[in-house]
Amino acid sequence: MKKNIIALVGFLMLAVSFSFAQAKKPTIMVVPSDVWCNQNGYMLSYNNQGTIVKIPDYKRAFQENAEVLQVISQINGMMAERGFPLKNMESAIKTLESNAAEDNMRSSKDSGSGVSESPIDALKKVAKADIIMQLTWTINKTGPKKSINFNLQGLDAYTDKQVATASGTGAPSFAAEVPVLLSEAVLSHMDNFSSSLQTHFDDMFENGREIIIRIQKWDDWDGDLETEFGDDDEELGIVIEDWIADNAVKGRFNTTDMTADMALFEQVRIPLFNEKGRAIDARRFVNDLSKKLKNDPFGIPNKLVMKGLGRATIILGGK
Repeated sequence: MKKNIIALVGFLMLAVSFSFAQAKKPTIMVVPSDVWCNQNGYMLSYNNQGTIVKIPDYKRAFQENAEVLQVISQINGMMAERGFPLKNMESAIKTLESNAAEDNMRSSKDSGSGVSESPIDALKKVAKADIIMQLTWTINKTGPKKSINFNLQGLDAYTDKQVATASGTGAPSFAAEVPVLLSEAVLSHMDNFSSSLQTHFDDMFENGREIIIRIQKWDDWDGDLETEFGDDDEELGIVIEDWIADNAVKGRFNTTDMTADMALFEQVRIPLFNEKGRAIDARRFVNDLSKKLKNDPFGIPNKLVMKGLGRATIILGGK
């Protein structure tokens, strides 16, 4: 009897260990922070519908500053040791450049109106990481010794919400290499940081990840969200709201705003994966709603526009 109990306990421990090892982990991409890029002169500007916006120039930072590559490689290695899949930022930038020939401005075929996509959103869409690890570091010098201040933020790539953080100052050292100083400073914080990332991902796995869905209409469309359809004379806005309630994980979402011309749904929880095990982003999820609106009894032509991975807009009345 005692041997059977010991064998059973051993089997359960093995099963738990195997289950933990097989647990899905968030995909991560490490990037230098906006603050670091600005302090070191790696910024560029782009025109966002008439407004000039400054963003980090990651490409130039990688090409001109060897320290960036070394530091990010160091953090990548520390996360890999803890079993987290990684996306290489330099490779993502190259992939983005290979698609540069495509227009980054989408416009209505009917009215010529358009919605722009920022370079940062485009980079996130190419990388398709779950978590963006944003890293800031500065070097302190005291005589021949150096120390490093660091701030590490884990941001949900879909919502930009901070889900983990670590910061501190490493002990003064004669080591001249920044990656070595950073590794020594970060090491004691990494397990707690990784645990926070995993807790956030586990919540997403169980309750879905958050996205934002916006419904708008072209000015030249003669319908609106108060237009009634079907035998029940249901208003279009209610039809859309009901579809989100039926398809969101556990029916979780908030209707932040709804008028005749627009609707905004926030904290919409969508599954991480479909029945085929493929990752689902806002585009895949909202595309089903777009198809529903195009079909009977609605017959509403519409355009699906993405902003990053976690924000989707359906513009009613044309493409």
